[in-house]
Amino acid sequence: MDPTSQLLTKIRNAQGAGHESVTIPYSRLKEGIAKILEKNGFIAGVTTSKEKKYPELKIALKSERTVILKQMSRPGQRIYRGHNEIKKVKNGLGINILSTSQGLMTDREARKKKIGGELLCKIC
Repeated sequence: MDPTSQLLTKIRNAQGAGHESVTIPYSRLKEGIAKILEKNGFIAGVTTSKEKKYPELKIALKSERTVILKQMSRPGQRIYRGHNEIKKVKNGLGINILSTSQGLMTDREARKKKIGGELLCKIC
């Protein structure tokens, strides 16, 4: 399963069920996306647990806010955008997360640095 879709689906399902947190298998890509979500205030926090045989990410969700997550790029259809083709999400209220040559970043950072990349997901 695609790591991005697994992360987004688990967060979406946990929020719909009213859970306070969700635990998912660790990967650097998932951790990077989760840290961007935390930095922009869409989730409460992210911690990495290495207590078990395989490391896990524990994501604390915010109870007062429901985040709408949509995967844009898929394994069968990658979506790439140049810095001038990246559009704002809901007039700047949401964010796009891109994978660029300089790492994961939001659409605002990519436009500011004039870097394009693969459009991973949209968060509103």
